[in-house]
Amino acid sequence: MKYFFKIILCSIFMFLFSCKKEVETPKVIYENPSKVVIVPIDDTTKIEVADLPIQMEGTNYLLFPIGQLSVSDKNYDSSSRGGNQLNYKVSNYSEYQITGFLRNVKMQQIGKDSIKTLTDKDIVIQSITYLKSIADKTKQQILVYVIEDMDTNKDLTLDDNDIKCLYLSDISGNRFIKISVDFQELIDWNVVESINRLYFRTIEDTDKNGEFDKKDKLHYHYIDLSNKDWKSNEYNPI
Repeated sequence: MKYFFKIILCSIFMFLFSCKKEVETPKVIYENPSKVVIVPIDDTTKIEVADLPIQMEGTNYLLFPIGQLSVSDKNYDSSSRGGNQLNYKVSNYSEYQITGFLRNVKMQQIGKDSIKTLTDKDIVIQSITYLKSIADKTKQQILVYVIEDMDTNKDLTLDDNDIKCLYLSDISGNRFIKISVDFQELIDWNVVESINRLYFRTIEDTDKNGEFDKKDKLHYHYIDLSNKDWKSNEYNPI
């Protein structure tokens, strides 16, 4: 009897595992391109929120992170003075870095009234990093962004299930450019201060199966931040 129950349990486990595997969504779907659909701001379940401004040390600009909150979610702060009030915070800030799932960011030069919007495109910004050490050496005040900018899995929304990519801009939001290649997933990046270079790695879905795995190709790039053209150079360390 025990043996019979073990067989039944194994069968159930295998069935559940196979079902889970069947519903997994590929990171990239190449056929039937679809337009990205971002939940509109007039949707009664969504509200657009700007966090209080952040000034990176040594800069003359305020950064306003912009995000969306879902009123239907249990996004409440029980520690607030009124108790169980909606938490309107859309970003987190640590030294020289802003993180969150942001829809945009706005910049305002200190002493001026005008506020610049970074982009009019539908994107999700996961992080914004100010390269303070590079600014001290090259006098270029550069922001690095990790972003999703395409609905690569065709589920009609932008989120962290889509391909991550790398962007740069200056502190004012000008020269906002993509430096990674379309349909290559960003793995990581870092800065080597002694030579003013930003290095990053991506992976290409070379077998076009919609997933990134050991069969796919890694790409290695660097950008000389001493130059203002921010040209990406591919190299091969393997």
